[in-house]
Amino acid sequence: MAIERISVIGVPVDICTPDKLEDQILELLLKPGTKQIVFLNIWDLLKARKRKGDFAECIKSADLILPISKSILKGAKFLKKNVPYRYNPFSAVIQILSIMDSHYKSLYMLGSHQKTLQTAERNVHRTFPNLKIVGRYVGYYPKTIEADIVNSIFKAQPSLVLLGDGIKEKNCWSYRRRNSFSSSIFLYYKDIFGIFSERVNRISDKTFEKGREVFAEIAHNPFKIFLLFPYMWYILVLVWYRLFKRQ
Repeated sequence: MAIERISVIGVPVDICTPDKLEDQILELLLKPGTKQIVFLNIWDLLKARKRKGDFAECIKSADLILPISKSILKGAKFLKKNVPYRYNPFSAVIQILSIMDSHYKSLYMLGSHQKTLQTAERNVHRTFPNLKIVGRYVGYYPKTIEADIVNSIFKAQPSLVLLGDGIKEKNCWSYRRRNSFSSSIFLYYKDIFGIFSERVNRISDKTFEKGREVFAEIAHNPFKIFLLFPYMWYILVLVWYRLFKRQ
């Protein structure tokens, strides 16, 4: 079943509730070629507004775009659009892995440091015993071995490739190499292996529900105070779209 795709300040956002997620994942698994799921936050939304550059194309061409910032929902409402469901990225990954597990699919893990990745792999296998882990490789790798990593994923043909910290290009990593793979879903979430290895604490549900996750990041790293500035620009762009643009 097709889901609705709306536009928020010129960037596509999918309306996909959790009860429809399994059908969407299964449809993607049947679709040939490289597929991509994007967790869209407010900063990437603003960055993707630019018409030039492959980042915008990477986001806009994604097969499933799930909003994770509360501000995106508020923006959709302000623009009088249907309001999408907001996903907690870690909870969404768990749901996707559960779907893969129940259908006996396969997983490739790419990112983080060796010890973290090994611990994460053990915990994933323990939690999802029917999910076959067909490969893994650490992040922060030298450019000279990238071809080996790409070839490893191509040969393994995993149903899902999870990318975490240590992948500098983030969502664009799979987009820029999309012609090198036969058929896999790619999903980037920076903290995924850190959380699975219990090295990184996930944001509490209460903090996430209130949309205060950015303040938790600032409390951990005060230099991230600059993350607040794009919010002011976002408000101005929303007002401009409301007054002068029809989309």
